[in-house]
Amino acid sequence: MDATYRTGPIITSLLDTDWYKLTMMQGVHHQYPNASVTWEFRCRNAENLAPYIAEVRAQIDQLAALRLTREESAYLSSFPYMSPDFIRFLELYRFRPEYVEVGMQGDELCIVIDGPWSHSILFEIVILAIISEVRNHVLYPDVEIDQAVAQLRRKLTALSDAYTPEQLAGLNLADFGTRRRLSQRVQEAIVEVMIEEFPGNFVGTSNVDIARHHDISPMGTMAHEWIMAHQQLGSRLVDSQRAALEAWVQEYRGCLGIALTDTVTLDAFLHDLDLYFAKLFDGLRHDSGDPLWFAEKCIRHYESLGIDPMSKTLIFSDGLTFDSAMRIKTALEGRIRTSFGIGTSLTCDVPGVKPMNIVIKMVSCNGQPVAKISDSPGKTMCRDERYISYLKSVFGVKG
Repeated sequence: MDATYRTGPIITSLLDTDWYKLTMMQGVHHQYPNASVTWEFRCRNAENLAPYIAEVRAQIDQLAALRLTREESAYLSSFPYMSPDFIRFLELYRFRPEYVEVGMQGDELCIVIDGPWSHSILFEIVILAIISEVRNHVLYPDVEIDQAVAQLRRKLTALSDAYTPEQLAGLNLADFGTRRRLSQRVQEAIVEVMIEEFPGNFVGTSNVDIARHHDISPMGTMAHEWIMAHQQLGSRLVDSQRAALEAWVQEYRGCLGIALTDTVTLDAFLHDLDLYFAKLFDGLRHDSGDPLWFAEKCIRHYESLGIDPMSKTLIFSDGLTFDSAMRIKTALEGRIRTSFGIGTSLTCDVPGVKPMNIVIKMVSCNGQPVAKISDSPGKTMCRDERYISYLKSVFGVKG
């Protein structure tokens, strides 16, 4: 391995994370300060990550030196829904590397994060970004930023050649690529190109640090962990999705109004999205399953509640490319508003580079199992098969 990483950290800002980690963290800080949780890492493409363990551990240890700067604190204060007491908490916040165990389990890299929810929540994105960058640096040492930028420009040219300006109007694209990026510098360079060369369509980035530096919108609301944790935060299990949505409404009072739909399948979510929640939330995010099947179900659900679907927004964020985003937009034109978060296809797309497929998911809350039952095969993640069966029975999930 090149020694460059050993002279300094990959993550150099507390804000080098996704916006939804901070928005959820504020909710946890206010509403569940005593909750304890456990996360586990999984590499979905069965890649041998053993050679990177020492460097990954060293990078995690270096996170302890991060502090929220005055400039970063002032930036967060510019958002009216970020409360002063939470920003003060972030000013005092320090990563605790002792909450993270890194080792091998058989042939697989094993990472477990265990600790107070409000103090361990930020590890997920930064650890994924660290693993991705360390591995990419070793496997593809000769890949340059210019290659990633050139590939993006080729895709933008192909998009403009395939569609007229009128067809591209309303194609709202955001960068969602922090966790599996080629590197931090590549992600920032990609965002810069999108700002300069696709300004009418590029609406922001999930990465808070990059959004701050380039004066664009940070994008994101909630992730699966918010709804999963509520399976063990006091409500009846059958009411846990409603409890999660209600807690979000109480925290943000109409701001950050996009709800994530596929924690216990779309059908179970829509069953809980009654008229009250459907009116309170501005729209829904898709993260698994066929996107047009998802959209049709959401449109029909809004119509059944007497809500005009054109007053709502669907955000798509599951393995998108420019082409797939454009196909979805075209299919739904005039029926419901759309927006698209593109991840790996933006920040780790260079000819000859194989991106990683890695995740860190919550597996327990307050010592009890939690689970996600996805609309896509292979995305379900839980330690306890009996709990999966119980969860399915409670929510009427077949299979």
